[in-house]
Amino acid sequence: MDFDLTDDRRMLNDTLNRYLEAQYPLSARNAVAYQAPFHDPGKWSAMAELGVLYALADVASGGMGGTGFDITTLFEPLGRTLCPEPFLAALLAARLLASAGQPLEDLLSGQVTYAVGYDEPDMGGALEDLQTLAISDPQGWHLTGRKSVVYGAGVAGRLLIVARLPDGLPGLFEMTADCAQITPFGMIDGGAAGEVFLEASPATLILRDARAALADALDAGALALCAEALGAMDVTAATVLEYLKTRKQFGRRIGDFQALQHRMVDLMAQIEQARSITIFAASRMGTDDQSRAVSMAKTLIGQTARQVAEEAIQMQGGIAMTWEHETSHFAKRLVMIDHQLGDTDHHLARVIAGLQAPSG
Repeated sequence: MDFDLTDDRRMLNDTLNRYLEAQYPLSARNAVAYQAPFHDPGKWSAMAELGVLYALADVASGGMGGTGFDITTLFEPLGRTLCPEPFLAALLAARLLASAGQPLEDLLSGQVTYAVGYDEPDMGGALEDLQTLAISDPQGWHLTGRKSVVYGAGVAGRLLIVARLPDGLPGLFEMTADCAQITPFGMIDGGAAGEVFLEASPATLILRDARAALADALDAGALALCAEALGAMDVTAATVLEYLKTRKQFGRRIGDFQALQHRMVDLMAQIEQARSITIFAASRMGTDDQSRAVSMAKTLIGQTARQVAEEAIQMQGGIAMTWEHETSHFAKRLVMIDHQLGDTDHHLARVIAGLQAPSG
């Protein structure tokens, strides 16, 4: 397997890294990530003008990427700066729209922001428990129900909603955001989400059976979170290493103490192992093994991200838990990534189920 970036991906990575380093230092990030609208619309438009959103879709859908490695190339720099812009919502929407054969130009150009509502308060991610209902009448389709923790809902212009059709199938619907009641909120680690309430809300059916499309979109989203975690873990580990090199106690740098050296080496080894499984998952996108590979990566990433967050605070001390210290923000994001799009337990169960599935 060739681990080197292609020229296009290297250009995307370099362009995004330079922009984020210049425009999204942690102070600027924290100024927008924790108060409405929980992102910077100007920076979102600027990044869209750079063309980075076109990496979310393949050429046939109007993009310039769409592969697993395009996703990881885009999301790892986002993790390095804890960028709160609604890229995850854009990725989920791009995969669903492409599966439904819908045009993506408005999304990829940044002209329209999308959010995807699929989970519900008592659903737990299982489509069998889908409660949002779609009813057809002479005026068209209307949706009634509630969607929870919809990433980017408060800043979206259009919504993609999964609802139960009269025949029981989960259909995918598109609607304007003003047709729903949206209660936006900021997540504890920064960034926007929202609760979406639907009451006979008019919508357009774009895909009658959304099971395969939704599974693909959630796999892509989970892979993106793995890559984002890698970027955040790299920065966190570098911060800890610098602290060990400069902080002195008892007249010596604390990095000279062998116990801390061993802990740091173990931490770096865990991060590299997480990187390897993420690369593997990216390589399996578009294959029959996609879901299992992504769940393997999300399981290990969840475990490693939490370990990195805890060790970073332990080795730097109480200062790393303060608002002013960057580690506190990276630690929050790393812990929260485990809970997005299925936590460690959820994805471990998927891996086990795959191992137990009959062959042939």
